[in-house]
This record gives sequence, C-alpha cells and structure tokens, in this order.
Amino acid sequence: MQAFTESMHAARRMFLSLAIAAAAAVALPAAPVQAQTAGLPDFTGVIEKADPAVVNIRTTATVPVRGMGPGGNDPYELFRWFFGPDFNPPGMPGQPRRQQPQPAPQPEERTVPRGVGSGFFISEDGYILTNNHVVSEATDIYVTLTDAREFKAKVIGTDERTDVALIKIDAKGMPTIPIGKPQDLRKGQWVLAIGSPFGLESTVTAGIVSAVGRDTGEYLPFIQTDVAVNPGNSGGPLINLQGEAVGINSQIVSRSGGFMGISLAIPIDEAMRVVEQLKTTGRVTRGRIGVQIGEVGKDVAEAIGLPRAEGALVSAVESGSPADEAGVLPGDVITRFDGHDITRWSDLPRIVGETRPGTKAAMEVWRKGKTIRLSTEVGELETSQPQAAAPADKAPAAQNALGLTVEAVPADVQRKLRLKGGVMVRSASGPAASAGIAQGDIILAVNDDDVTNPRQFADLVGKLDKSRAAGLLVQRGETAQWVAVKPAQ
Repeated sequence: MQAFTESMHAARRMFLSLAIAAAAAVALPAAPVQAQTAGLPDFTGVIEKADPAVVNIRTTATVPVRGMGPGGNDPYELFRWFFGPDFNPPGMPGQPRRQQPQPAPQPEERTVPRGVGSGFFISEDGYILTNNHVVSEATDIYVTLTDAREFKAKVIGTDERTDVALIKIDAKGMPTIPIGKPQDLRKGQWVLAIGSPFGLESTVTAGIVSAVGRDTGEYLPFIQTDVAVNPGNSGGPLINLQGEAVGINSQIVSRSGGFMGISLAIPIDEAMRVVEQLKTTGRVTRGRIGVQIGEVGKDVAEAIGLPRAEGALVSAVESGSPADEAGVLPGDVITRFDGHDITRWSDLPRIVGETRPGTKAAMEVWRKGKTIRLSTEVGELETSQPQAAAPADKAPAAQNALGLTVEAVPADVQRKLRLKGGVMVRSASGPAASAGIAQGDIILAVNDDDVTNPRQFADLVGKLDKSRAAGLLVQRGETAQWVAVKPAQ
C-alpha cells in the first residue's frame, strides 16, 4: 500500500512538472512581442508640444472679372447685346428698342480663394516661416491657429530661389518650435510632418528619412522622406523626435499630385540663413563669381588626371566677372572654395551664394594635372566681354586616331569667343563622334596641353596612349566641357 501511495505522489509530481513546462512554453513567445511593441516610438509627447506652433495659411487673390456687357437693369439687354438693338423676345409688347449710346464697361475685380498651406512660429512675437509658393501673388494672407483664432498676416520677405518666405502676425506670446540640426539626420531616422493637407488643419503624419542632401538640380540639397505630404502641407515643419524643426516641407515627387512616398523638405539651417536676411533687409543678397559649371564624370576625371570625380567643371567664364579676373579658365575644375571642399558640382553655387558679396575668397582649381590656388573677390549677381586672339597657322586637314578632321578657328570666331588658339572640327567620326563631338565644335586642349593650331593638334593626337581615353576640352557655342575619347587602335 505504501509503495502504491509513493508511486501516486511521483506521478503527481511528474504531471505538475509537465504542466509548468507547458505553461512556460506557451508564455515564451509573448516576451519578444512585448519587446517589439515597447520599441515603437510614441509621438504623442512631441506632437503635444509642437502642434500649437503650426498654423494654417489661407490666401486670397484679386482677379479681373469681365462684365456681362452693357445694359443696366433691363432683363432683355443681354439678348439685345448679342442680337442687336431691335430685338424683342416673342410675345413682348412695345416698339423695337432704339440703340442708345452706352458707356464703356468698367473693369471689375473680384477677390477669390487662392490656396491653402501651412507654416510655423519661429518667434514668440509672431514671425512665421513658410514657403514662398504658399504666399506669392496673394492679395491677403490669413493665419489660423490651432485654437481657431485667425489673424491677417503681412509678408516680411520672400526668396523664390530657396522657396522660403517669412510672414508676421500682430501677436505676442506665440508657441514656437525649437530649431534643430539637419546635419545630424541619418537615413532611417523617424521624422514627423504637421500641416494642412487638402485644407485639413493640424494633421500629423510620420515616416523616416529616406536620404539627406538629395540633389534635384535646385539651389538647395533637400531632405528626402517618406512622410505623407500632400498639397496644403507646404510650409509646415518637418520635426525630429526631440520636437525640433529640421526642415520645411516643400515639394512632393508625384505623377498624380498626391503623396507617392517621396517628399522633399528644405533643411532648416539653410532656411534660417535666408530668414536672417529677410528680417534685416526684406531681401536676400547672394554672392556670385560668374562661371557656368557642370558635373565631373569618372571618365573625364581619369582623362585629366583628377584623383577623384569631384569638383565643379567650368564650362564657361563670364567676361569681367570675379572668376575671370581671378584667372579661372574653361576646363578648370574648382575643387575648393573659401575653405569648403567642392564634392559635388552643385556644392559650388550654394557655397558661393552664401558668401557675402565683397568677401575675398581663396579657391583651388585643377588644371593640367596640378592644383592651382587663386583668389577672388565675390560679386553680387552681374557683368560682360572682348579680347583679341592670334590667328593659327593652317595645316592640311586629315582625319586622326580620334576620328577628327580639324582646321584653324576663323579669326572672327576667335574674337567673338575670346579664344587664343584651338582648332575647329570640320568632321567627326569613329571615337570622337561616339563621344558626342560634332562639326563646328572647337578643341581647346588635349589632356594637359593647350591646342594652338591644327599642326600642333595633329602632333598631340599622334603621341596619345591608345590604351586609355584622352581628355579633350571642347567648346560649343559659349560653353566648354571635357570629353573623354579613346583613340582607335
């Protein structure tokens, strides 16, 4: 009997152990799910602080309205205006109306809704940051706060180039959004947008940073996100999880006009530089040096001996401009300006633009296989032309290993384009034609050697290493660029 009792206790203990193990096995999956949920960000605290500082902007415009025509209060005057003064509708008694001299119709105007956008307070005394395209051409600007108060705003200044506008309402103690550091943004970081998409005020959307420094050919490098931004969001803030404004939502990349996963924001540091000038003078002053530039391709960098495909390739220099006076030449690659490296060609206009006119700035250019240091005084957007050139001696035109037949540049063309030497392409085939060189183009240099005349050009081409591409500085019209051409074997 005792043995039986002990075996029953053993069986019970085994059963309890199995039950506990089973319960533990069932409970195990809950831990990762809980951890996953805990890892998701909670935006409520950020939004509670930022939302009151974001405003809805409604604009109106005055448009001309064409009147229906002369006529006063006569209900049939419109018909007589079309069909003549003797027209009487059927069944209408009375004599035909005789035409009376009519005064010229007075032009009329009507105020109509123009659009809806967003903005946000950057100071407690009512300064609001938004996009230029939200307020441009507006007759009146109305700002609505999250507490439903409405104010009429005035424009302090706008900058079309960066699409930044500064407006102001007459109010004190307004909530503001702290200014963040866009340079600290990283791909994959959470960001939020607050605005009025399609006129729906105080709408919050969330997403991640898709790219930083996105170059779209515009003046600024944009912050690219996948935050849902739609018409009406323009001018609203892009906010990080610290509640700081890191950008101004400005553009969407869309075929339908609605959100498609690609939104672009102006970096807030760039916008604030514009704001300081708008506050002070109502306008933005930018520096300029007077060059046309393009991208440096990998093949061109290789051909001219540039260590990396970086910098801004000078295709033309404006006569009398700061760059011209500093000695910059077409074909130069500007690699550094005023202490800043030029990594992408689009860096140069931005850096020069931010430099105060009148500033003495040092620059470095790559020319003929080496770095040359120049100095220039930055100008303020403008300048002009002539210079004589020595005629080049003529040589027999014959096609070379590049597929080019050339001749001396006519004297009138040299004077017009301010050239010293070079050869004009009479025909292009083979490697040169494949590289895009065409009749009428002017070859100014081969690798590190300036071209002076057809005979010297033929000698240069004859000495080329046929195992690698040669860099030809080609001028077409008033612009020049490097073209990589590999000689035929």
